[in-house]
Amino acid sequence: MTESKCQKDDSHFSGSGPFFHFDAFSLKIFLGGYEMSKTNAWHLRDIILLTLIAIFFGVIYWVIGPLYNLLTVALTPVGLGPAANDILMGVWVMAGPLAGYVFRKVGAATLGEFLGAVVEMFFGGQWGASTMISGVVQGLGSELGFALTGYKRYDWTSLGLSVVTTTIVTFGWDLFRNGYAAYHIGLLVALFVIRLASTFIFAGVLTRAITNLLDRTHLLSRRSA
Repeated sequence: MTESKCQKDDSHFSGSGPFFHFDAFSLKIFLGGYEMSKTNAWHLRDIILLTLIAIFFGVIYWVIGPLYNLLTVALTPVGLGPAANDILMGVWVMAGPLAGYVFRKVGAATLGEFLGAVVEMFFGGQWGASTMISGVVQGLGSELGFALTGYKRYDWTSLGLSVVTTTIVTFGWDLFRNGYAAYHIGLLVALFVIRLASTFIFAGVLTRAITNLLDRTHLLSRRSA
């Protein structure tokens, strides 16, 4: 509610158990034989782009707040008022996967979504400070998809996983925090499917289209695969 891009592997480590090594070029994490190598340094160019992403999506999140209210009112007479949240969820979680896909750094998706939520709050979002909590939850959901690939794949596989994990994590949050547990099973299934479709369209397809556009503008020309 996703992100410089030059990577070097100049050292090799062996052994078991958690082990961290930091230098100017790389971050290597060993967790019981599982190795993850990723450049995690943030440069000025990254920070500027991340800030622009956060501001852009923070404004969008703020703007669709009233749309959420209108949808809720329109759908309530037919018993689908809660679906307004799920219809718009894909828009609300776009900053995370975009930041994760663009910056390709551990924590980028969480940071991108959280900062977008902060911008929304400062613009006067109707949910106030609780927006930041939602931003963290949504960002972690998106982050999990990239983490499942060891932060090594940035394609439809990682983006698809991010869509699924974001849907599951945010839906679980709504079950326990926003009253979804009180709904009957038929409505819950419908809401989950709607949320998954929305997240796929906006946080999956549209996010990939945006990154392709950024690639064509050469803004991401230094990004490593």
